[in-house]
Amino acid sequence: MSLRTPLGRVLGLGSAKDGTGHWWAQRVSAAALVLLGLWFAVALTGLPLGKHDAVVGFIGAPLNAVLLILLAATLAYHSFLGVQVVIEDYVHAHGAKVLLLTLSRFAHILLAVASIYAILRIGIAA
Repeated sequence: MSLRTPLGRVLGLGSAKDGTGHWWAQRVSAAALVLLGLWFAVALTGLPLGKHDAVVGFIGAPLNAVLLILLAATLAYHSFLGVQVVIEDYVHAHGAKVLLLTLSRFAHILLAVASIYAILRIGIAA
């Protein structure tokens, strides 16, 4: 016996119509962050401390720039998903919830774009 509606069973959606997709997005982005975070930590250990030119050269390498962009975008997306859950769970006023979700989305997009722009700007100048 299932507590899901027939339409929910057919579409594979939960009661909120989005729970499964959101859950998977969080898990996949977390797995990507583990891999990208490990790469970033290992890459940073190979850089000399306090050497600006070395960091600029590191970011200027095409593979490193692409991986840094993926790290920034994935981090912003994963953060947005987490903040969204907190807002949905703990903000009960409908108007405040909509406002906070909208502000959160814009803030995360702004931070992702700023990060990617900085990486590209440094990478192209290198």
